[in-house]
Amino acid sequence: MTQQFCKPLAMLLGSALLYTTAFAGPGASAGSDAMLHAAVNGNWRSPANRTRDPYRHPIETLEFFGIRPDMTVIELSPGGGWFTEILAPYLHDHGHLIEAVPPMDSHSQFMRRMAIAYDRKLKADPAVYGRIKTLDFAPPAAVKLGPDNSADMVLTFRNTHDWLNNSPETLAAVFRAAYNVLKPGGVFGVTDHRARPYADAVQSSKELHRIPEDYLIELVLKSGFRLAGVSEINANPKDDETVNVHRLPPDLMGPESEHASMKAIGESDRMTLRFMKPQH
Repeated sequence: MTQQFCKPLAMLLGSALLYTTAFAGPGASAGSDAMLHAAVNGNWRSPANRTRDPYRHPIETLEFFGIRPDMTVIELSPGGGWFTEILAPYLHDHGHLIEAVPPMDSHSQFMRRMAIAYDRKLKADPAVYGRIKTLDFAPPAAVKLGPDNSADMVLTFRNTHDWLNNSPETLAAVFRAAYNVLKPGGVFGVTDHRARPYADAVQSSKELHRIPEDYLIELVLKSGFRLAGVSEINANPKDDETVNVHRLPPDLMGPESEHASMKAIGESDRMTLRFMKPQH
């Protein structure tokens, strides 16, 4: 069930919301960016990743965040590099892309495998990925994202629930790190699987890999950010937010008997939020 921004939360946030909040519906765009379109349509993108564009809306999402090709952008926990395939060529000539990735010597075998696979991906195509800089990122032990006030934008796609699964304090530490590294006026862009409004955040995160939008916004604001935009670009009204997201496409990790019904729903309902570090 796709929900609009919750009235009780708006009352809670008060003047923080009134400052600069903009709401955008599906397909909303800050304008046509030919370089971004070229990056999304590049032949270096894997066919499997391109098939997910109708659910992840890369052009609309990045334009909503206000990305420009001359920015210094930090992507947190890029996973297999879905957005890296777009960000790297887009920022290649005029900007800088920094990927915050698991350390190669991580104590977690899963994280080590992910780090090795991602490193191989970057090295396999230096023409596209050769200018990327990486830094070790392993919340809560390592969350520093660079010198204070050095980045224009920090992005995270479908990760906040993972940090919450560690602990609420870990998630808060990531938000503080994003705040510290951003320049005044810098943007923190977040998407994640949405839980039902006012659901228990820790429970829904652990059981469904979803996080309540109201909870996430409140925690980000506590880090000092202002809410600058809420979009339904990545909403999916067919998803009633009651199933574990890994039962939905593309994972379909539930029993085969439910695959048809999960495919009919499509990928998860997602929030898309833009925060700004105030200019003092």
